[in-house]
Amino acid sequence: MVGFDPLIKEKLRVSEHALAGAVSGATTRLICQPLDVIKIRFQVEPLSSHCSRAKYWGVSQAALLIAKEEGVSALWKGHVPAQLLSVTFGVTQFVTFEMLTHEAWHLAPSFQSDHYRPLVHFVCGAAAGSLATLISFPTDVIRTRLVAQGEPKVLLLVNTSHRTQVYTGIIHSFKMILKEEGIGAFFKGLSPTLLQIAPHAGAQFAFYNLFKGLWKSLNHLPSEDATKRFGQVSAVGSLVSGSMAGFCAKAVIYPLDLAKKRLQVQGFEQARQRFGKEEKLAGLFKGLWPSLLKAAATTALHFCVYDETCKFLGATDT
Repeated sequence: MVGFDPLIKEKLRVSEHALAGAVSGATTRLICQPLDVIKIRFQVEPLSSHCSRAKYWGVSQAALLIAKEEGVSALWKGHVPAQLLSVTFGVTQFVTFEMLTHEAWHLAPSFQSDHYRPLVHFVCGAAAGSLATLISFPTDVIRTRLVAQGEPKVLLLVNTSHRTQVYTGIIHSFKMILKEEGIGAFFKGLSPTLLQIAPHAGAQFAFYNLFKGLWKSLNHLPSEDATKRFGQVSAVGSLVSGSMAGFCAKAVIYPLDLAKKRLQVQGFEQARQRFGKEEKLAGLFKGLWPSLLKAAATTALHFCVYDETCKFLGATDT
């Protein structure tokens, strides 16, 4: 169950919520990493007014081209820092969310009704997502740099007598960013990210609660009562609710997500010099479709795996 509910008998410990968040983050990242790679490639390639100059122009085309030019493994480029990001983010977000909703129910008992629950989940989700973002942001910058760079990994600059070394791994990228750009580079794009993540995370939790309630109604599941246990909504219901929540939340905040990615690759143009050059208003929605697909898939898995892990842990404690 996502969020504290006083009617649920099985109360998990903080460590168990942390474990469920870690499992959710790691599983989701492993399965959905190719979609994330494609999304980032779209976002950091400036949109060309001439289709022939755009390197990527479709999800399947981008996947096939990346696999052809860089190998299938490139679809999991940056996977290790991405896993660090996902696990750190998942643990922090879900633990914080559970603690905040727990406090909300005790400090404001009137908000325990189903009518106010989406609002409570929005506020608590926004705060939890912001904290998780702040803690995990440096790994997000490293992941974005590794995914965004093209091949080959050593580029010869025109009109210069030196070679620019593009990142070869996590440790190398960390050292190079710190040496060439300073500690502040690890927080490039933080401001638009926090502006984005607060409504995005809040909307994810709120929409998930709304769609899960709708799923219960459509499938005539029993109403809330003092005897309810984990698992009232099936894994399928959790997947459907999560996918709808991810789709809706991402559609609302997409331009801010694009701005974050562009800021994160500033000062790193050499590794992307083969990409498109011109863009206009449509550039704010570059990569929208793969982003929506990724958001639907990752949010569905994120909530479903977390819910199912919580069910398992709750059952083993009884």
